[in-house]
Amino acid sequence: MMTYQQQQLENQLRRMCDDLDHYLEDTFGDRYPLHPNRPPRGKAAKVAYDGLFSTGTKFTLGYGSETGKGYLVDIEIITLSRVKPEDREEIEQAAVSHLRKIIGEYFPTRKLDIHKDGRVYKIIGDFSLGVL
Repeated sequence: MMTYQQQQLENQLRRMCDDLDHYLEDTFGDRYPLHPNRPPRGKAAKVAYDGLFSTGTKFTLGYGSETGKGYLVDIEIITLSRVKPEDREEIEQAAVSHLRKIIGEYFPTRKLDIHKDGRVYKIIGDFSLGVL
């Protein structure tokens, strides 16, 4: 069971990812055809469930990683088309740049940053639950 503070942290991460999703849709939403089973942007109850992109975070303890515990940034491109590696790289770089710009707005009292950890991006820093 999640504590109130943990739920608040997770909710704020969700709002930040929704912001990222809107940014990616605005910037790259027409780059690939949408998966036929995926509703168009704005047609699902949640931002992560429609349009070309689905964004989110997943907590990891970071065993075996260089940066330790944190939240993995998950960016899915929902299409049946083959996504070119250079497009994926461009989208990931734009996403990380956007997250770096907005992370302070969503977490003004925390010292957080985004680092590449192997092949994934991770939000690391102060996740203490005594401070919101």
